[in-house]
Amino acid sequence: MTDLLPRPLSAEPGSGSLDLSPGTPISGPAELVDAVRLALAVLDLRPAGSGSGPGPGPESGAVSGTVAVGHDASLGAEAYRLEVSAGGVRIEAAGPAGAFYAGQTLRQLLPDAAFRNVPAGGSVPFVRVEDAPRFAWRGVHLDVARHFLPKREVLRMIDLMAVHKLNRLHLHLVDDQGWRFESRTRPRLHEVASHRPQTITTYYHEEPAYDGVPHGGYYTLDDLTEIASYARARAVTIVPEIDVPGHASAILAAYPELDARATGGRRPEPFTVLERWGISPAILSPLPPTVDFLAEVIGELLEALGETPYVHIGGDECVLDDWAASPEIVAYLEELGLSSLPEMHAWFLRRLADVLAERGSRAVVWDEAFVSGMLRPDTIVMPWRGLGVAERAARAGHDVVQTPIFPLYFDYAEASSPDEPVAIGDAITVTDVAEFEPVPGTWGAQEARHVLGAQFQLWSERLPDGRAVDYRAWPRGCALAEVAWAGSADASFGARLERHLRRLDALGVEYRPPSGPHPWQRGGTGWRRHRAGVIKVVESMKHVEELTHAADSTRPSI
Repeated sequence: MTDLLPRPLSAEPGSGSLDLSPGTPISGPAELVDAVRLALAVLDLRPAGSGSGPGPGPESGAVSGTVAVGHDASLGAEAYRLEVSAGGVRIEAAGPAGAFYAGQTLRQLLPDAAFRNVPAGGSVPFVRVEDAPRFAWRGVHLDVARHFLPKREVLRMIDLMAVHKLNRLHLHLVDDQGWRFESRTRPRLHEVASHRPQTITTYYHEEPAYDGVPHGGYYTLDDLTEIASYARARAVTIVPEIDVPGHASAILAAYPELDARATGGRRPEPFTVLERWGISPAILSPLPPTVDFLAEVIGELLEALGETPYVHIGGDECVLDDWAASPEIVAYLEELGLSSLPEMHAWFLRRLADVLAERGSRAVVWDEAFVSGMLRPDTIVMPWRGLGVAERAARAGHDVVQTPIFPLYFDYAEASSPDEPVAIGDAITVTDVAEFEPVPGTWGAQEARHVLGAQFQLWSERLPDGRAVDYRAWPRGCALAEVAWAGSADASFGARLERHLRRLDALGVEYRPPSGPHPWQRGGTGWRRHRAGVIKVVESMKHVEELTHAADSTRPSI
């Protein structure tokens, strides 16, 4: 079918259509039926034998049908078969994820009203779909540390991910500008580190000005349990991130004894939760008490989330000067038999990865951690600084998730125009995303098999609320969903995306229109307009790619 997004492996249209109405019967194994019913809540499918059947269908001349779900162990975990015929709807899947995705595809075959929160049915064309994803990791990175998003916005993002068959929600929970989850053993993390008195409003290289408005928030552990359960039911895995040892201003505002400057009995001026963007020199001490502290907090996080296959531990943009200035840290480095501060950086992250492995989780890091070396072999690398360092990580045997600034940093504007709301730079378009190749054709087979997939990044310095997130995420996120599921965007993508935008309208998504922002989406007095052409994404990529070859690669890029 030409209007499905992301594009399935195959879709063979038939001749005719089937009416599906609210209350249509569904039968099959309970866990598969439940997954389809969740994906198709608009149809209020009733398990066979419940005593309810379909109501009157549209007067279209189409036949009315039922939904039957079957188990096929030969299919992949996320694969499915879907057939709509005069005999009804037949779905086959190996597990709940495949059944859920079949339901999402069937939802797209229904009229656009299927994407509203009211019971609706309609006529579905006869078709046979066989489908499976090209990549296992199809992700969204949501930075809730710079600007906090309430739980309702996280749940809504999960819903939108499910519509697009995206399956990894990377929650950036910790940064200089805020700590975003409750700790019952270390309560100052949420009592002190979760809020700041104000936020910078000016561009880079301008005299700083602040809004004077307190900002903050955090998720309780019960919130995290709810978020993880909600995501799991929709075939989405939560990937929490605690970014260490740098980006530590908020942590150190709460627990200054972890400050690398506090070793040897020193009492430095304390850090505060950062009110500006950019990077702080704040860095955690790498000594054993810090590892013990983080292990304790990570334990709370994992208990709240339940089964958590991946935990991101950051490792990016660390200023190591305070380590170098500490005789105690330098002595510990020598005691460990390490020869340099970058090796200490790598050792610290490997120690945390070991802690995670003991708890059944796999560590994920930004690419600086790979350049430092000494990672556990099973550590996943997110190479944000380009495909060159991605290839080197894959060649070294690490699985990688492609996250390059260009074209997957959606905090860049979609056009080099002052009509855009303020962004870090310009420009990354829908077409740029659609043309992205997670596995470049120049890579060898060894490197290619280590590419788990790709994800787009929503860094939130300039995303103050859910409306701004909508604008940046969609429809570029539709293009990433296409690439990550189908492997590439074909010539029909533009037409299918145009059709798909009507579904986003029904969902209430405030996406960026292809023709440019609506008047109310442009930057204004309170949220400034974009400085077009000042920071260009191509130049940014060139700069950070060069840094991946530097001996001091952990140092911040700006």
